Amino acid sequence: MTINSTRASNRRGARSVSALLGVLAAVMLVLAGCSVDNSEDSSKPTIRLAYQSFPSGDLIVKNNGWLEEALPDYNIKWTKFDSGADINTAFVAKELDFGAIGSSPVARGLSAPLNIPYQVVFVLDVAGDNEALVARNGTSINTVADLKGKRVATAFASTAHYSLLAALNQAGVNPKDVDLIDLQPQASLAAWQRGDVDAVYTWLPTLDELRKDGTTIIASRQLATAGKPTLDLGVVSTEFADAHPEVVDTWRKVQARALTLIKDDPNAAADAVAAQLNTTPEDAADQLKQGTYLTVAELTSPTWLGTEGNPGNLAENLHSAAEFLAEQQQIPSAPPLKTFQDAIYTKGLPGVVEQQ
Repeated sequence: MTINSTRASNRRGARSVSALLGVLAAVMLVLAGCSVDNSEDSSKPTIRLAYQSFPSGDLIVKNNGWLEEALPDYNIKWTKFDSGADINTAFVAKELDFGAIGSSPVARGLSAPLNIPYQVVFVLDVAGDNEALVARNGTSINTVADLKGKRVATAFASTAHYSLLAALNQAGVNPKDVDLIDLQPQASLAAWQRGDVDAVYTWLPTLDELRKDGTTIIASRQLATAGKPTLDLGVVSTEFADAHPEVVDTWRKVQARALTLIKDDPNAAADAVAAQLNTTPEDAADQLKQGTYLTVAELTSPTWLGTEGNPGNLAENLHSAAEFLAEQQQIPSAPPLKTFQDAIYTKGLPGVVEQQ
């Protein structure tokens, strides 16, 4: 290597380090500015949780204070994030213990170069009509193929981004022929309202705002049927799980309780979600109907998490997602299936979640 190339390499390395520091600094601002910290007793250890504003049992747990009630010997700190990419960065910075995050970001997080030491402990929901591609009325976009040459926004490294790439692949459209723009849900809504983008692939509640003057082209429910399902998952830091397995058990129990509430008392579930999304119970109920929520029995079936010592098909789902991301040059390569099997936390299943 020549001196000049060495200098260039050093500059690139410095820029990479600066970029990483910049991202970590941004995460620190998020952690400082958008968190709900019930740390009333400085002598208690704190559990740090990342949540997102999509309708799920996680919002029910947060709204009803079930975790605080079940773990009185801990402080509970909830921090809001806009996407899974930011949650991954926070895990890299070792600033989180639990997170609500999409399956595509998890597949990316378990792959190089991130190699995040976390494990999947829960399936919050399976994406259906609650995540979709919407085109602005009047843009002449009627099919995915019509996206060629158009400006399309999505949150990069999210389940929506994964689904958009899958839809383009299914339609035979090269992503390079589409002007893809990296925008978080609220930023994509603002760009839509300014007329800066022609279409957006995103999730609720932003999705419903776009639908007011747009047309749904394809939803994640259709892509799931075609073999590219996306999910919202609960993950836990492996270090935390090893040190506090009893807390992981409690976290899973309250999440299972929330799933049961969605099935058995949808009005109470909608009230809780509405309070967290600052919307009406009617709107929250409609949003909940657009997703698919597993029963506790389904959760521990071979299709999803599986049971202790026998990780379910969710591992293959994540492996398939990583392979697709590698094909799309979103990650260098997909890890072996065993990486994902080892990342499914099955300790105590099914008994733990059945004992709500």
